[in-house]
Amino acid sequence: MIKRTLFDGLKSHIAKKEISFIVGPRQAGKTTLMNLLKDYLQQKGEQTLFLNLDIEADKQFFTTQERLVKKIELELGRHKGFVFIDEIQRKEDAGIYLKGIYDMNLPYKFIVSGSGSVELKERIHESLSGRKRIFELGTLSFVEFVDFKTQYKYESRLDDFFTIEKERTNELLIEYLNFGGYPRVVLEETRDEKYKTINEIYQSYLERDISHLLQVKKTDAFSNLVKLVASQIGRIVNFSEFSSTLGLSTTTLKEYLWFLEKTFIILKVTPYFKNVRKELTKSPVLYFYDIGMRNFALGLFGNIADGSELGFIFQNYVLNVIRSIYQDTAAKIHFWRTKDKAEVDFVVNVGHELIPIEAKYKQFTQPEITRSLRSFIANYNPRRAFIVNLGLEKTININKTTVYFVPFYSLSRHLVSH
Repeated sequence: MIKRTLFDGLKSHIAKKEISFIVGPRQAGKTTLMNLLKDYLQQKGEQTLFLNLDIEADKQFFTTQERLVKKIELELGRHKGFVFIDEIQRKEDAGIYLKGIYDMNLPYKFIVSGSGSVELKERIHESLSGRKRIFELGTLSFVEFVDFKTQYKYESRLDDFFTIEKERTNELLIEYLNFGGYPRVVLEETRDEKYKTINEIYQSYLERDISHLLQVKKTDAFSNLVKLVASQIGRIVNFSEFSSTLGLSTTTLKEYLWFLEKTFIILKVTPYFKNVRKELTKSPVLYFYDIGMRNFALGLFGNIADGSELGFIFQNYVLNVIRSIYQDTAAKIHFWRTKDKAEVDFVVNVGHELIPIEAKYKQFTQPEITRSLRSFIANYNPRRAFIVNLGLEKTININKTTVYFVPFYSLSRHLVSH
């Protein structure tokens, strides 16, 4: 069993009336997490009911709100209980349906999950405004991955492990950057089985989510778009070039990219700019939610050793770490480019503070600061800046800016503590 850090947050939300809503990509482990929570509640003597809209026998209870309530009352009586509903995206107008049930003020706590779909990500959020809290379960983070791979031996002392076991830490990073964090992929032991598993996950995504969204069975153009985005991570999107390459109109292209974003496949990072005349573009940069899926799309799954290729993947890894830190805040993550070709990988806008972050897949022996980062510092005078690298931990000052060189495994700690 792979432990998930989200579990503690879900446990603490159990006492709240609002719906605990777990969202995330297909096969990220939502059902497993819900079953763990159900077992935890049962051990405490609580009543539970688990319904899954992917199971035909359970679907019948969702035809009307009244029928679902009768089913719950049959199983739990009219007393306190916990109702788990898995794969809610299978229910049409799920947001309105759940809103109606929630507003009945029943004595039950609802824990609901669903894969990313347009219905789930858009209408449900709107319909359940003020009635739910979102818990986003991604694929495994590097910390969750390392904890599992080291059999939880260093669970409360990972910083010590990373500092002392540098060679093992770098081996685990290479494995993670090659295969990603889908739980089923991580659990497989051989490269061949990992490949079969990621292939099954991707095909299931195309056949069940995307063919439904596109209302067509032919998903070739969509699949080719995934490959094209995979080959361009960390680079500014040229929409006309994408359209021409794929034979899609710009409107259709943007719609497909929107689907990819809403179904937890890609992440969009928009530019930061104040000086529109000097700073370059309004086009986004795209990354992948899971690095293994990105590698699979390019036919490189488990076969990445090239330094330049690892550089872009490492950049993707750093973005995922930053997202996890600021996920439940109002912070915005951008990139920065200028017409003078200065560029900073990420700029986190936290309230009135700007935090530039550079990702460098490199073993520094001493601090090196790029012309681009110096340019950003000169323009914006941030209080702090970070250069995420493979091992160097050091601090230097440029004017009033403190520049932190931090190893990839300690970025979370440094961002939170400084």
